[in-house]
Amino acid sequence: MAEPVRVLVTGAAGQIAYSLLYSIAKGDVFGKDQPLILVLLDITPMMTVLEGVVMELQDCALPLLREVIPTDKEEVAFKDLDIAILVGSMPRREGMERKDLLKANVKIFKSQGAALDKYAKKTVKVVVVGNPANTNCLIASKSAPSIPKENFSCLTRLDHNRAKSQIALKLGVTANDVKNVIIWGNHSSTQYPDVNHAKVNVKGKEVGVYEAIKDDSWLKGDFILTVQQRGAAVIKARKLSSAMSAAKAICDHVRDIWFGTPAGEFVSMGVISDGNSYGVPEDLLYSFPVVIKDKSWKFVEGLPINDFSREKMDLTAKELAEEKETAVEFLSSA
Repeated sequence: MAEPVRVLVTGAAGQIAYSLLYSIAKGDVFGKDQPLILVLLDITPMMTVLEGVVMELQDCALPLLREVIPTDKEEVAFKDLDIAILVGSMPRREGMERKDLLKANVKIFKSQGAALDKYAKKTVKVVVVGNPANTNCLIASKSAPSIPKENFSCLTRLDHNRAKSQIALKLGVTANDVKNVIIWGNHSSTQYPDVNHAKVNVKGKEVGVYEAIKDDSWLKGDFILTVQQRGAAVIKARKLSSAMSAAKAICDHVRDIWFGTPAGEFVSMGVISDGNSYGVPEDLLYSFPVVIKDKSWKFVEGLPINDFSREKMDLTAKELAEEKETAVEFLSSA
């Protein structure tokens, strides 16, 4: 048997983690023959709830799960990690300004970044899910100077999967028949779901999405809005935020980091913008199309960008630059 992989999930008593932990523990992410040590971090008032989650993981009687470690201490949680999935963050409360939200999260992700820097393996892969994910990820990375920036990514795979499935539904095909959609920018309502380079398999033939759908006004209008606002639509209907679909997207994201992307396919993830060829300013954590091999990602290069896309890509970059500026101000005082 292989050496166990040590995986941290934060916010481990929360509802996304409740959907996520079973999938990881049963081998959906790291493979069916890869033993695991699961480390579960949450805040002290959630420890009793977390004990219940640990009991349930034990009761699943999973062959790959070597050890489960529940904790409220960063020095325990971040020790010798291979992968850190940072789900926990301060949620936005009613009447809360985005700035207040940023301030509360800068404190959390500065602390967790410093703990990664001090305790985790230098090869650790860090995936930030807690919102505002892009900026939280940037703060964590800046707070962990000894870990390569490229090891940090944030989740935009849920948006990517949403875009994929909207196209599939419209054409009456499966989500697997659609590939190479792109989410550019921030995991917020300014994100730009782009299908200019996406392909769909219709009756055994691969065609461009614009060609297959033949409805440009839908693709440039309602399609984009639906994907941008899907999270809010789920909350409105369920009175709870997306958990099942978020957990599935985290699994997809981490599995692709671990095993690489299929030939001819690219995926979306928030990564450091340094060295991109798409005119996105440096030092932003921005969602790009990437391919992954040997656990490292590369930008997909050379995609032509039309004026419509350019405007949308710049708009979301502007929002990220503003968020970063606010967060960095708080960083020095946090």
